[in-house]
Amino acid sequence: MAENKAQNRLRLGVNIDHVATVRNARGGDNPDPVRAALLAQNAGADGITAHLREDRRHIIDSDIEGMMQVLQAPLNFEMAATEEMQAIALRHKPHAICLVPEKREERTTEGGLDVAGNDNALAEYITPLREAGSRVSMFIAADKAQVEASHRIGAPVIELHAGAYADAWAEGRWDERDAELAKITEMAAYAHDLGLEVHVGHGLTYDSVGPIAALPQVMELNIGHFLIGEALFVGLPAAIAEMRRRMDAARSGAEA
Repeated sequence: MAENKAQNRLRLGVNIDHVATVRNARGGDNPDPVRAALLAQNAGADGITAHLREDRRHIIDSDIEGMMQVLQAPLNFEMAATEEMQAIALRHKPHAICLVPEKREERTTEGGLDVAGNDNALAEYITPLREAGSRVSMFIAADKAQVEASHRIGAPVIELHAGAYADAWAEGRWDERDAELAKITEMAAYAHDLGLEVHVGHGLTYDSVGPIAALPQVMELNIGHFLIGEALFVGLPAAIAEMRRRMDAARSGAEA
């Protein structure tokens, strides 16, 4: 029984991108994303997520280098499917690589990667990453065609984009929230049946995390912006501890 409970434990990946956003607003070295990553690790994060964007608007190359040198927790390296990022990933060989869509004009990642429309190219692209030992995931919408394409190209993991669900929750659009949750629920089960490991991320908060955390097929949540914002008021360890508490309560069926 204890072994089954451990296997079903929902992992929390903490995205520290927006520590770098604050640093870059003024320049210099502070606040240091590597220090934030270590703090999150020591506060119980199961992994650290960092997105090295092509325009380097928050995380920069030296941040990735620093985290690879000091972290004991797994690093989930988010990146666009470009030659430059592939070369960086192959040099560092992080535990995990998550391919995300990227547009320079967007404020944050909008929507999921179109795996179904680029399956041949993506299959070829991820092959050396997987051969180097990194766990590769596709950041996709909760859409059957995208789930099937991710499975078809050999990606072992998908991360379902929760942005529309989280936005609907925050704005009180309850019917839309319920519809988005239904999509995530259905596609998490479908992907799991195909043999994919299922993660969910983007926009989750204390309020909205429960229904997602309760889904038994979901193995990992990646949460960043909310936790970094909450840390301004209570500190990062306390913010992570409260998110962990709510995730565990939802997973166990207890009241959060």
